[in-house]
Amino acid sequence: MARSIYITSAEGHSGKSSIALGVLDTLQRGIERVGVFRPVARSTDERDYVLELLLSRVAVPLGYDECVGVSYEDVHDDPDAALSRIVDRFKSVEAKCDAVIVIGSDYTDVATPTELAYNARIAANLGAPVLLVLAGREPDESRARTADELRQVTELAVPQLTDAHASLFAIIANRADPDRLTEIAAAIGRQTPVPVWAIPEDPYLIAPTMEAIMHAVGGTLLKGDTALLGREALGIVIAAMSMENVLPRLIEGGLVVIPGDRSEMLLAALTAHASETFPSLAGIVLNGGFELSPTIDRLISGLDDSLPIITTELGTYATAQRIVQTRGRLSATSQRKVDTALALFERHVDAALLSAALGAGRSSAVTPLMFEYALLARARADKRHIVLPEGGDDRILQAAGTLLARGVVDLTILGDEAEIRSRAAGLGADLSAATILSSSDPDLRERFAVEYARLREKRGMTVEHAREIVTDVSYFGTMMVHLGLADGMVSGAAHTTAHTITPALQFIKTVEGVSVVSSVFFMAMEDRVLVYGDCAVVPDPTADELADIAISAAATARQFGIEPSVAMLSYSTGESGAGAGVDKVRAATTLVRERQPGLAVDGPIQYDAAADAVVGMAKMPNSPVAGHATVFIFPDLNTGNNTYKAVQRSSGAVAIGPVLQGLRKPVNDLSRGALVRDIVNTVAITAIQAQAVIGA
Repeated sequence: MARSIYITSAEGHSGKSSIALGVLDTLQRGIERVGVFRPVARSTDERDYVLELLLSRVAVPLGYDECVGVSYEDVHDDPDAALSRIVDRFKSVEAKCDAVIVIGSDYTDVATPTELAYNARIAANLGAPVLLVLAGREPDESRARTADELRQVTELAVPQLTDAHASLFAIIANRADPDRLTEIAAAIGRQTPVPVWAIPEDPYLIAPTMEAIMHAVGGTLLKGDTALLGREALGIVIAAMSMENVLPRLIEGGLVVIPGDRSEMLLAALTAHASETFPSLAGIVLNGGFELSPTIDRLISGLDDSLPIITTELGTYATAQRIVQTRGRLSATSQRKVDTALALFERHVDAALLSAALGAGRSSAVTPLMFEYALLARARADKRHIVLPEGGDDRILQAAGTLLARGVVDLTILGDEAEIRSRAAGLGADLSAATILSSSDPDLRERFAVEYARLREKRGMTVEHAREIVTDVSYFGTMMVHLGLADGMVSGAAHTTAHTITPALQFIKTVEGVSVVSSVFFMAMEDRVLVYGDCAVVPDPTADELADIAISAAATARQFGIEPSVAMLSYSTGESGAGAGVDKVRAATTLVRERQPGLAVDGPIQYDAAADAVVGMAKMPNSPVAGHATVFIFPDLNTGNNTYKAVQRSSGAVAIGPVLQGLRKPVNDLSRGALVRDIVNTVAITAIQAQAVIGA
């Protein structure tokens, strides 16, 4: 039977969705199939954004409709019948999962004063222990609650759970006063013996995005980049005064509401946003339905159009009222909110205790999500410094925001600092903890030029010529790694593989005993992770190079917790075939055995014999590898590249890489089609590789 946990609150606006996200993140590190269920939906007219967020992050193929129990109307009409249907629908979800997170109702129905009691009744009937979330602020959000006030809320809430025969598992005081977290947890703990945690309020989690504000005021995007509508507005400034009085009131991440006929105030706000001496704005709302004059429209069209400018027909009061009433939502499109929520949960909740109390032991299977979580956890445990040369790419900035928010690595990003910080702010990525460097930095440029000229002196390199070369971001970033100013580099989102790795080949060079730099992909299958090499770098390796690739791939596998069982792939198995290609693989296999006597390796072997135990037993009955291979070495790049893509597309496997191997210090290449998730994973992998280099 699946394990389950019921997350409910004693009242509305507790931030329960962020807690559900944190619990999901924690459980998926060790449980293969975690599902979600919503017993009482907000509305039948629109989809529940919390449920959609959680479903977007689970590995179990669950449809939205099957994860919803009933509506508020169903509960009103017949509470007992509604409860029966909830249990029935929950059992269908439970049957598909190893654990289920149940998210209680949201107190959107003011006609149900006994909502907590009904949630407790549901939890008791589902057999799910309750994680009770307390709101750290007053219902009107005017102030933070004291420790004693939260103790009193606990005193009132717990008996309702007990009366319904629900089992209380733990309590989280969410959105609590950041200066009194220990005091709050202690006060609540005196009321109940269960674990108690307190998570502080964070302005980004409750701040509405520009997109939400645009919908709230019935507005349209007049100017600006739609990609920046995801930025949170941290405050509102009504530009009803003169320019001199409004400008001092601007705040970082603020929203400025300007009457549409006040063109001078619009220009002032745009100028302030572009200025390094004023805060960066989240956006502008022009109210009143006035059209810009052709002259002003032409003028602002020539300015930086990244800042969203929204226009609405509403008057100033109605516009301000709707904006103030718009709450921030933790949704799948708000990456900074997701990162912030997860970071807060990781910092303030004992994940090990939570997992152990829920009986979430380590699964023998390794899903793609579990592998990715393990990467982040290992990188975070011993933080390294990674340089990202492509600061002009939005994906890099978004990935950097996630990595920094989750505390995975320290980062240096190359590019113009003002441009990067402005763009990142617009994208909702917090890069305040990142170092941003120009590849034209005079001191580093000179230092790097001297070193590069020294390294390439035999090839006629001069300092004068080197000064021009090292300003290239790939050379600059690689030189940082070479000189110990960074532990590793990740590039390639906007550059070719050759452009990324050529500097590393020139002066980082290969580890002793390895003749070639190669690559592997981690192929995260449904329940295990395989290693494929080489699928990205060496076009047609010799037998000697193929042996090096196999040995490097085995070491990489072991470094990431995969016990290497190496299959040297060919179009024939054992002694059954002949030809130049088979002979090369046979010779490479012999070399691997000579160089690494203790390594499980066999070849030549066909893919089916290497991967399938039945076929392996039939074709190579005495092989220690056949049917159980974890590392697959392809005879050439054509075969490897096509195979990994075929497996990825046909099976739904997650391909993580390419991961370069054989270098003395880690440099990794990204696909130019890399997603933000790919970049995050590659940076974590690079950090883990750097840990091994430093620890060696």
